[in-house]
Amino acid sequence: MALTMLDKKAVQEDRSEWPAEIKAEFERESRNPNPCVGSQLLSETDKVRIWIIRLQPGERIGFHRHVLNYFWTSVNGGRGRQHLMDGTTVEHSYAPGETRHETYGPGEYKVHDLENLGDKEMIFNTIEFLDSANPPLPVPVGVRLTHN
Repeated sequence: MALTMLDKKAVQEDRSEWPAEIKAEFERESRNPNPCVGSQLLSETDKVRIWIIRLQPGERIGFHRHVLNYFWTSVNGGRGRQHLMDGTTVEHSYAPGETRHETYGPGEYKVHDLENLGDKEMIFNTIEFLDSANPPLPVPVGVRLTHN
């Protein structure tokens, strides 16, 4: 059975108010949804998008919106903090190879960010399925990997 984030227990959970800059960024994303569920889009077909997230210690990928069914895999493990769209801030530890699957019905989505709290680079692969209940959000120019 595929595990989801609902099956994952947070190392730490906090419901206190977010810093002003985090709240402002979240509000900007709500007005202009960010489809970049990774740092770089490595590959795309008519069926999938393959993303990578590479975060150095202390680095953060900003708020982004998941509307498609997808799964992620932690390549090398680590510890991260996320601000979730319900106002919760959570911290999770990730094991190398850990994988979680998420699905969304029509009109459903998730918005969150991710910050590397560890002392080594944190790497994730995210694979989105374009044949989902929601249409894919358009990907902006400049995030696709280019091969010369």
